Amino acid sequence: MLLTFLLLVLVVGIFGLIIIPSNQKLIMRQYALSITSLVFVFSLFLWLGFDQSTSKFQYVVDWLWLPASNINLVLGVDGISLFFVILTTLIFPLCLLASWSFDKGDVKTYLISFLSMELVLILVFTNLDLLFFYIFFEAVLIPMFLVIGIYGSRQRKIRAAYMFFLYTLFGSLFMLIGVIYIYLFSGSTNFESLSTVGFSFYDQKWLWLAFFASFAAKVPMLPVHIWLPEAHVEAPTAGSVILAGILLKLGSYGFLRFSLGLFPEASVYFTPFIFSLSLLGVVYTSLTAIRQTDLKRLIAYTSVAHMNLVMIGLFTGTVIGVEAAILQSLSHGFVSSALFLIIGVLYDRWHSRVVKYYGGLTHTMPVFIIIFLFFTMANLGLPGTSSFVGEFLLLVSAFEANTTACFFAATSMILGGGYSLWLFNRIAYGNIKIVGVDLNFREFTVFLPLVLGTLFMGIYPNVFFSVMHAAVSNLVWSDLWM
Repeated sequence: MLLTFLLLVLVVGIFGLIIIPSNQKLIMRQYALSITSLVFVFSLFLWLGFDQSTSKFQYVVDWLWLPASNINLVLGVDGISLFFVILTTLIFPLCLLASWSFDKGDVKTYLISFLSMELVLILVFTNLDLLFFYIFFEAVLIPMFLVIGIYGSRQRKIRAAYMFFLYTLFGSLFMLIGVIYIYLFSGSTNFESLSTVGFSFYDQKWLWLAFFASFAAKVPMLPVHIWLPEAHVEAPTAGSVILAGILLKLGSYGFLRFSLGLFPEASVYFTPFIFSLSLLGVVYTSLTAIRQTDLKRLIAYTSVAHMNLVMIGLFTGTVIGVEAAILQSLSHGFVSSALFLIIGVLYDRWHSRVVKYYGGLTHTMPVFIIIFLFFTMANLGLPGTSSFVGEFLLLVSAFEANTTACFFAATSMILGGGYSLWLFNRIAYGNIKIVGVDLNFREFTVFLPLVLGTLFMGIYPNVFFSVMHAAVSNLVWSDLWM
């Protein structure tokens, strides 16, 4: 019932926004913020009532759709998906609060797009049917396409929106072919039913590749990462936050839930391929980030590097590696979202994202610089922050799986220190190039939950590990993985 309630609140919120007159912009903003905040509060009850001792799906909802074809909309939450749902419900109210003064184009369409995205993302993270997962996985493209194409900041926004749409849509067509084959082979698309189906090694390899084409574009992995920097640069601040904080997690979540869960033998077979591609992505995008002059493009490339590091953890085949990958995904959701919000603060004041335009802000915006320093340190994995726990455990599991892979993965921490500290130094220190007003109360309120969440996850990560442990252990130590 709780999961159904969350979805109904969002549906009511969307219809409520449609009814409110378009000239009542303040009322629409307050209404949308109230809806997303309510959803976040009630999503915490999913955590509070969660049974950590079992790997089974909880809060299961089974809605009949086509009983004759054995295809139903089934929703449920386990230790793997729980925190992705909570991350989603947290980021959206922060995005709406951060874009409170955003007044470009039709505000109603803007707010409806964000509420629609939240609704679809929750459906993606809780879906237990392959066909409906594909439908909602693709449905996310529509509101984000509108956000980038209509509310983007520059003339290239249409090109960026189409790149985002076409790259991810084309890859997902292969997943659709795989879903159709699975249905014809087993007579069902239900995830729990398919977990008991024994696909041949030959079938697993081709199905794994079909799903890989879809998920790799979402992570994104090389060479299908080109759409991400373009989309980030052209999207409004809130759109960039959703892209980095949540949408990139769809790829890693898809690999974790379906590629590892349904095709374990193929996952082991393709592990060297994933390691090679991910390590190339980590090193290449980190080096590319160092030479960027656009703030958003720089952070976008760092996101690619961090998510490719997550992929290494997922395919180590160990409990600690998979748990570290999930925690690092959550950490990236906090840290990258905050970094894009920081860039948004600068852009709102001076409408420029060129690095050399800024300098000496520590003299005029001390609170802003303190928060910027905190998330810069978190981005490079400072002990005490969430990124340190995730990266350290990722490297430990990678060392057990492949010492060479661990060595090259560890370069991400050195390169991360390079681009993170150099960026902070250019923005914070040097001659005062511009004089700005420090963070106001609304902006500080946006950053506060992200700061507290990053610290809490870094200081006491066992709260998160204890919830996901049963589900991850069941995935890794199942008979198929053995």
